Amino acid sequence: MRTVRTALLTVAAAGLAVTALAPAPAAAAPAPAPAAPKFLSAAQLPASHTPWTAGPVRTGAPQEGSVCTAGIAPAAGTRYRDFRTELDTNARQTITVAATAARAEKLAADLHHALETCLDRMKEQDPGLEGEAFYHGRIGIEDGAHLHSIDTSHPEVGSTDIGLYSVGRDGRAVTVVEWGQMGELDGAPLEGFRKTTRTAVAKLY
Repeated sequence: MRTVRTALLTVAAAGLAVTALAPAPAAAAPAPAPAAPKFLSAAQLPASHTPWTAGPVRTGAPQEGSVCTAGIAPAAGTRYRDFRTELDTNARQTITVAATAARAEKLAADLHHALETCLDRMKEQDPGLEGEAFYHGRIGIEDGAHLHSIDTSHPEVGSTDIGLYSVGRDGRAVTVVEWGQMGELDGAPLEGFRKTTRTAVAKLY
């Protein structure tokens, strides 16, 4: 009996020793950070009489321009890129990555509302301004996008300007695309801008 007991104790001790010497499981590697949303390239802007030039991607909310949506997107998580041509046509894409999809959804709704009310606010600031604003519908891409145009003029000066705007979302990422030049809506590349918006939202993730 003593021999059996001694053998069992020896086996148990050996098992404890093996357990003690076994390496601890390696800590799980941290999950890689999600890739940053991608911006449009110059070639993906609506066709123009002269080529588009893309500026660098900048961090933070734009400090100038973006009259309709200024102050809505937070600087944190926001980046933007400007584009231009040789004929005073310009464009801008702004991308904001929110902390959650719910916050991104609210931000997209706030930006959509800001575009809807932009012309009225512009007229309040400049009583001599005249213009028309149109909503051109929803674009079915990812979590959706909305397309707007604002046609303005200064009769006293004789200038007319047309702006195309869109806001779209994919998950936590929200993008605003702006396009503007002198002229009227009849001369604006509305369908080309619609295609640009689809591309902009599709490229986010």
